[in-house]
Amino acid sequence: MAARSRTKWTGGHAPTVDEIATLTDQAFQALPEEFRALCGDLIVRVEDFADEETLEELGCESPFELLGLFRGIGLAHASVTHPNAQPNMVFLYRRAILDYWAEHEETLTAIVTHVLVHEIGHHFGLSDDDMMRIEAAAGAEGERSRTVQ
Repeated sequence: MAARSRTKWTGGHAPTVDEIATLTDQAFQALPEEFRALCGDLIVRVEDFADEETLEELGCESPFELLGLFRGIGLAHASVTHPNAQPNMVFLYRRAILDYWAEHEETLTAIVTHVLVHEIGHHFGLSDDDMMRIEAAAGAEGERSRTVQ
């Protein structure tokens, strides 16, 4: 199946970091308002790949293994006695996401939404079922044919 028929993406090229960031912003805005409000000062960034230190820390043999990552102290673990010196951040890794998209039937929008919700879910300490409900509320559930990890 051609990539165009699987996504709303209409560019004649692979989306750039900025274009994936735009899709990510749109996916975030489609999430339930209550969920977005709880994200507070969470920073979301799109990069081509995770850095070598992160890949090594997580035991990844290839940078294509990691679609996204939450860095920080999740709300479930935050406390007054354990302040977070760094801001909580979610990373989406463009090249790994595009590689996954090329090999599967999900739309690019659905994949970006899933990775975003999954990584924000780590911030909240949510279960997979909770994350699936949030994705469904964002309208991405029907675009996905299987779970992206």
